Parts: sequence; C-alpha cells; structure tokens
Amino acid sequence: MKTDHPFLQMFGIKTPLIKPGDNIAEIIANSLEKQGLQLQDNDVLVIAESPVATSEHRLVLLDDVRPSEKAVHLAEKYQLDPREMELILQECDEIFGGVPGAALTITRGTLAPNAGIDSSNAPDGYVVLLPKNPQESAAGIRRYIQDRCNCKIGVIIGDSRTQPLRLGCVGIAIGTSGIVPVEDARGTFDLFGKELKITRKAVADNLVSAAQLLMGEAGESVPAVLIRGSPARVVDTDMEMPLFSRDECMYYSNIRKA
Repeated sequence: MKTDHPFLQMFGIKTPLIKPGDNIAEIIANSLEKQGLQLQDNDVLVIAESPVATSEHRLVLLDDVRPSEKAVHLAEKYQLDPREMELILQECDEIFGGVPGAALTITRGTLAPNAGIDSSNAPDGYVVLLPKNPQESAAGIRRYIQDRCNCKIGVIIGDSRTQPLRLGCVGIAIGTSGIVPVEDARGTFDLFGKELKITRKAVADNLVSAAQLLMGEAGESVPAVLIRGSPARVVDTDMEMPLFSRDECMYYSNIRKA
C-alpha cells in the first residue's frame, strides 16, 4: 500500500554495558550491525545521557567527595546525601528550591532536579553526572557513525525530566547534532485560518519522549533508539538547543516572583 505519509518506526538498540573509556559510537554501530539494522539517510539516533556520560568518565565515587558546610546544610534541608549535594552545587548554575529527595536547580540553562545527577544505572556507591558538553558528544557520535555507515543522520542526547504538576517523566534533548531541534511554527495557520503567534515545535524533545518508551528507566539495556520516518529535518550543521531566557520562561519567572 502506497501512502504520501511515511510511517514512524522505532528500533531499540541493545548494547553491552557501557564502561568508562568505551567508544560509545563504535558500540552503537556494532550493535546495529548485530541486530541487522542498517542506517539510512534521515534516520535519527536518540541516545540516553547516562551511558554517554559513563563513557566520558563522568562516574563519581561518592566516598571521594568531601562536602562543604553549605552542602551539609542543604542536604539536611532537602534530605539528600551531603556528598551528592556537594556535586549538585558544583554542577548547577543555581539552586532555588526543592522537596525531600530533590533540589530544584537551573543547570546549563534548564530546570533539572539534582543538577541531572543520577544514581540509577550507576554502580553501587557511584553517581553519574551529565555529559560535560552533550552538544559536542552528539556531534562526535554523529561524525563517527556517518563516516562508518556512509549516510546522513541526526543524533540526540536525551534525558528524562518531570513537568510542573505532572506525575511521571518525559524526555528532553540536552544535545543535538544534524537536526533542527525546534521548528518555528509562527506565521502558519490553524484549521480555522488563525495565524499562530508563539508556537514552536519541540521536535527533539518529542523524539526523546518517544524513544524512552523503548529505552525504559531501569535495566532494559537499551541505551539508544533508531527512529525512522520522523518529521525531524536532518541537516549538515550542528544546531544547539534554543533556550528561553529566565525572564521569558513562564514557569521560572513566576516562581521567582513568588
């Protein structure tokens, strides 16, 4: 059956356990071949941030961390391990609140509980930090895989976050390469002919959310997902994730005013 609208397809990529110093791009390429998956032009790879960070030596042994007085105070306030709180202070731009078990931070321009630091999918006694520069990580992985597979693809490094007043996590892109991460729909028209004034489509974030249905959050060993037939525009350049300023953000600006 022929159709003018391509079907969206997603393939989970199972890999061996990623260890510090591993070439994650090579492991993903090998795993694709092992599963009989051949990349095509305009495919998009979504890769979880934890294995990327692990491969980049971003695992930290908590016993090696010496918390400051400020970290001890905030750890008591938010019911966190003082050593983890010290890492949060080192990684984040700002802490402006929290709940038991989580400090709410601005980290690299976005809202991130505990500065994105995670103890899940890390060995006992360790935590994994976010990749140092997820934009560069995505670009490096894309270059390696494109050269090896001789095709034009996009790569997204994704993380999971909670949304205000919603239970459960959704995906966000923290680094992209080779795709347009946000498409501007301003100036287009809705079904009733009304012009859209502020709408932008979070293409990369939506693809990460879709991919997380296959990745899971626990021991699935699916750190990457191949997405085929998506509406994402695959390009030859690296485009950073556009961010609101803090004053422009409806959530942040009103929280701070309160």
